[in-house]
Amino acid sequence: MSAIPHDHPFIHKPHRTVLALSVPVFLSLVAEPLTGLIDTAFVARLGAVALAALGVGTIALSSVFWIFNFLAIGTQTEVAQASGSSAEERAARINGLALAMSGLFGLLVIVVGWPAAPWAATALGATGDIHTQALLYMRIRLFGAPAIIASLTAFGALRGLQDMRTPLWIAVTVNALNILLDWLFITGVGPFPAWGIGGAAAASVFAQWIGGIWAVTAVLRQFGWPSKLRLHEAGRLLQIGGDLFLRTGSLTLFLLLATRVATRIGAESGAAHQAIRQVWTFTALGLDALAVTGQSLVGYFMGSAQVAQARRVAWVSCIWGVLMGVLLGAVMVLGQSWVIRGLVPETAVAVFVPAWLVAAVVQPINALAFVTDGLHWGTGDYRYLRNVVFLATLTGGIGLWLVEETAVNALTWVWVASGAWISVRALFGVLRIWPGIGQSPFTVKQ
Repeated sequence: MSAIPHDHPFIHKPHRTVLALSVPVFLSLVAEPLTGLIDTAFVARLGAVALAALGVGTIALSSVFWIFNFLAIGTQTEVAQASGSSAEERAARINGLALAMSGLFGLLVIVVGWPAAPWAATALGATGDIHTQALLYMRIRLFGAPAIIASLTAFGALRGLQDMRTPLWIAVTVNALNILLDWLFITGVGPFPAWGIGGAAAASVFAQWIGGIWAVTAVLRQFGWPSKLRLHEAGRLLQIGGDLFLRTGSLTLFLLLATRVATRIGAESGAAHQAIRQVWTFTALGLDALAVTGQSLVGYFMGSAQVAQARRVAWVSCIWGVLMGVLLGAVMVLGQSWVIRGLVPETAVAVFVPAWLVAAVVQPINALAFVTDGLHWGTGDYRYLRNVVFLATLTGGIGLWLVEETAVNALTWVWVASGAWISVRALFGVLRIWPGIGQSPFTVKQ
């Protein structure tokens, strides 16, 4: 394993280090949603049935693969802390164990997903030809499960070593290959027959296996394969998985509740809410990049028992997070007319504008919520994050319950409730660091 020197660049150039690590993470995160848009454009040429089937298949599979993101988060933190303490053998064991679990979980997804796919398509409202095509898409995509989960895990290990460039090159290559194969497989070119939506699935699977093999090879080149695995260390990763599963489930519950209330208000409100959510999701990628960087740096300094430096990482990351939040909010305000032209039906503009402004104003607070999540992942403080999200969802849920759906400004109040939900997460994320409430890992021992 390539050791990171204890005289870390962050100590001398903190701002430059955080930005240098965050930019490649951001670019790798952007690659996938852009490919998703191009996938959608290719399949849209096949007609409404194929496009609806793609929507059913992607949301079902994304929900499944999301469950195993704990392997990426847990591996990144464990490797970062092991790197900080120069525990190369432990880092190799964690990496080997996580990769082995990735393979087993990937096979499990195929075995369980094949018979469950028809039920999932039905549960998501697919019938007739939409159901048939969604089932074809999902069953082909299932064969990419081991590669997808292994890639997530390998990216976590590489980022734990603060190698942000290798995941970037893999992500860019895989997504570029996916686009090329879409062109060949979906509509048919030369010797390649037109395979329709099955071609979209096959293109993804082929590209994902190339990426998975590349990512695992890159990780093994860094760590090697451990001489032995300790199964009790798998319990740590599974515990992380439980806390993150409950946390993310609570996050998803609030988002579903907000969408439900917005839709119940009326069609215009539902359309405006969807437009805001689409932009909001994209802006989160920049904040995610800072969170991933903060996680790796905090994990490293915690592993090397440099708690003061970990707090310094938190300070620098939060500064840049707030600045980015202000920038994103300003861009949202200035770009309001463009979003209206591109995403908002004319009848929904009146309810869109005030809610959009609330969403823009909350961006700096949202930035603190995202960044502090990453910082606490770096310390392994998963249970605290889980409990904070429980409290935030309860607070925001009460706010949504109080929304008067017949009021003219009802959607604005949905986003006010969303702002309260975000603010609770940001507040307790910051308080865990400054002054360090509870048994905070950030508390410097004198």
